[in-house]
Amino acid sequence: MKPTRPLGAGILRGMMANFVKAANLADLTPGTRVEVEVEGKTLALCNIGGTVYALDNTCLHAGGPIGQGELKSDTVVCPWHGWEYNVKTGECLTRSDVKIATYPVQIENGAIKVEV
Repeated sequence: MKPTRPLGAGILRGMMANFVKAANLADLTPGTRVEVEVEGKTLALCNIGGTVYALDNTCLHAGGPIGQGELKSDTVVCPWHGWEYNVKTGECLTRSDVKIATYPVQIENGAIKVEV
């Protein structure tokens, strides 16, 4: 039998989520979206019916700013060329083989925190 060794602090730290404050919930009412910078990444935050979602702010077609696009139900439309993305999954409705990154979100004491 092979001896086991304890996990080091570095390994445990890598396994823990790193949620960083991105905005205040009071500034993102249902049906709105905003662009934020978190840990050097520009993200789009979208509030759909009181639930906040975070996704990359860059459209994969031509680099348009997703957070400036129109929010329709659970879809955000890139303002440059109209590509549509599901804010919950990052799936592109314009091209099924394209998907942008989404990030876990938690609300804590009125703060929107995103795992990056």
